[in-house]
Amino acid sequence: MRRSGFFGTGLAVLAVVAMLPLMKAHSESAAVKIDPPAIDAAPAEGLQTAVIAGGCFWGIQAVYQHTNGVTKAVSGYAGGDKKDASYEIVSSSRTGHAEAVQITYDPRVISYGRVLQIFFSVVAVSIKKKRQGPDHGPQYRTEIFPQTDEQAKIAKAYVAQLDAAKAFGKPIVTKTGTMKAAFYPAEAYHQDYATLHPSNPYIAINDAPKVENLKRMFPDAFRDKPVLVADAAKSGH
Repeated sequence: MRRSGFFGTGLAVLAVVAMLPLMKAHSESAAVKIDPPAIDAAPAEGLQTAVIAGGCFWGIQAVYQHTNGVTKAVSGYAGGDKKDASYEIVSSSRTGHAEAVQITYDPRVISYGRVLQIFFSVVAVSIKKKRQGPDHGPQYRTEIFPQTDEQAKIAKAYVAQLDAAKAFGKPIVTKTGTMKAAFYPAEAYHQDYATLHPSNPYIAINDAPKVENLKRMFPDAFRDKPVLVADAAKSGH
């Protein structure tokens, strides 16, 4: 399902309103209570980066922009070539990219394992290969792109831990083996989208509930004011 360019006109809004029952039927915003990872990274100096994919990047970005310890969350593409890293081409489902978010975080405030716990609990339906909510296609798959060997170890061990506990009733299909895949920021109009368009039906149905679930299930990790890409750009970061 292509989202951008669909909500800009009066006729498009009417079309979305007509689709609301279907979109609600496909909404998968309920969070799942899961244990934290048994293996996690120790606090360290300096900012670190995580790259994850779990469906539409608007909602992923919104969740982590409201997460304490995250200093920046950028929507983009991972898993494919630079020449194909644009929304129009990625939407063809033939580039190998996933819609992903690059998360910069302070490991003294939030651990990599905690980032993943939020991902599996609030962000993604990790038992579905190519569908998240109303969106279909390989670009909406769930995948963790480890940036270090330590991240790869933690991610793999956590998937095994959750599967052993039958946390989701079915095996997790989230991939964890693609190391250090290049990340390409998405177009400017995709950045901070959930904050800028809260009344967009897609956001209201599919993404706003994820932020509310973060607030409800991880109150110690929730920040009310999101850290926006636009603000980072203004400060020169």
